[in-house]
Amino acid sequence: MQEWWRSAVIYQVYPRSYQDTTGNGVGDLAGITRRLDHIAALGVDCIWLSPFFASPQADMGYDISDYLSVDPLFGDMADFDALIAGAHEHGLKVIVDQVLSHTSDQHAWFKQSRSSRTNDKADWYVWADPQPDGSPPNNWPSNFGGPAWEFDPQRGQYYLQNFLAAQPDLNFHNPDVADAILETCKFWLDRGLDGFRLDTVNYYFHDQQLRSNPPSQTKQKEILTEVYGMQEHVYNKTRPENLGFLARLRALTDQYDDIMMVGEVGEEGRRSIEIMGEYTAGSARLHMAYSFAMLSDDFSAAHLRDCIEGFQTGAPDGHPYWSFSNHDVVRHVSRWGAHAVSEESMARLTCAMLMSFEGTIGIYQGEELGQTETELVYEELTDPPAIRFWPGVKGRDGCRTPMVWEKHAPNAGFSTSKPWLPVKAPQATRAVDQQGADGIMAHYKEMIAYRKSNPALSRGKTTFITLPEPLLAFTRTAEEQTLTCIFNLSADQHIVSLKTKAKVALGEAVSLEDDKLTLAGNGYAYLSHGAEVPL
Repeated sequence: MQEWWRSAVIYQVYPRSYQDTTGNGVGDLAGITRRLDHIAALGVDCIWLSPFFASPQADMGYDISDYLSVDPLFGDMADFDALIAGAHEHGLKVIVDQVLSHTSDQHAWFKQSRSSRTNDKADWYVWADPQPDGSPPNNWPSNFGGPAWEFDPQRGQYYLQNFLAAQPDLNFHNPDVADAILETCKFWLDRGLDGFRLDTVNYYFHDQQLRSNPPSQTKQKEILTEVYGMQEHVYNKTRPENLGFLARLRALTDQYDDIMMVGEVGEEGRRSIEIMGEYTAGSARLHMAYSFAMLSDDFSAAHLRDCIEGFQTGAPDGHPYWSFSNHDVVRHVSRWGAHAVSEESMARLTCAMLMSFEGTIGIYQGEELGQTETELVYEELTDPPAIRFWPGVKGRDGCRTPMVWEKHAPNAGFSTSKPWLPVKAPQATRAVDQQGADGIMAHYKEMIAYRKSNPALSRGKTTFITLPEPLLAFTRTAEEQTLTCIFNLSADQHIVSLKTKAKVALGEAVSLEDDKLTLAGNGYAYLSHGAEVPL
């Protein structure tokens, strides 16, 4: 088995924001097919598609009403088949976001389930009686604010919804539900899909006793609208039964040739790294997992080291997936801007860092352009949490604005009509046609190619070197090669004394004289020739 995913660079496409071919202001599958040359030219190995299934779009497609069809907003099944065929012709794998923990309230399963307490699918979702005073069954909160319970007068019961009321949770304790979900996954594998990105992979099972969560044991920062972090989420997610279902998913994918599953662990901090380890241990669970650990505001050497070493310790036989941006968080060039000499220097530094990490690497559309977060006003919002909690919560729209192709074309070449989210001037200036020979896009291509051509980076083991903040340093070693990677995570100059002679194999904002390595703000170096630095 080739296990192509082990050293892969995966490119996330958010379909509604990539390329519109119909003039309705929303990107589509045909648009992605049209832009396959751009994706392939980056040197990536795989495309991850956010959901395009039939959906009322209450949560931009993460509320699925039919797992087995393409939403007309994005095209049809022929468009999907053409995309798969085109990607494979370009040497690209394709994985799709599978949202299995919940459906839309418009799904036929839920419509039947809510119709009575005795129908064939009455137990396909998580239903519970009100408490004697009419309040919800327990204290579980929704990720998007308020209780995780919605009262349904048709059944006279509450149903569980970990996100929106329009996203009822499936009851995986019912074996019929698990069987039905596995059939939907098989459907897409049979159409040539190369794997899945599993949304909220630790939310599948809940505590059947519906016990309330205890308060958090960690000190909380001041909380304005976010109360989710005030609990230890021991009963509403990451239940032990999850592992059994993951084993069934793995058994399904193992029936096909070289399929990959990567799970999104919905958890914060060190606990997220522990769950990544649990969910990838052995050969009967996920192939990979990733968390929000590196998608946080923390841009310190200690935090990044803790993420990687935590995974090494917790899952010695597992495989990690690391990324700095995706469709749910502020773009990292903006998020870590306080540490930057400039937006460009941050984009170049973080690309070099990411491509040096052990494991599989994920990049998010527009990242290759050095794209920044879009500043929106309330009237432009579409994201439910932002609309509900504005201005305390800015939401996810700012990282989801359309891909920019030609600076001076209408809507930067994304669409011929008004886009679903605006294209603004700061983003248009970074359009693909503005990327020169030494621009950010060229830098991404160079770094991806360098990673692939150097065994130490593509498959070497990581050993960290202790240096003071803000310096992150480690060696990557394969049998035939060792590289020492050093990164300056600040805007200030720092000097590192080397113990032996070395050579800068690749770097920026760096100079080496005798045993003194000088890193300017956001500078980095890959050192060869067995370089050593003080431990």
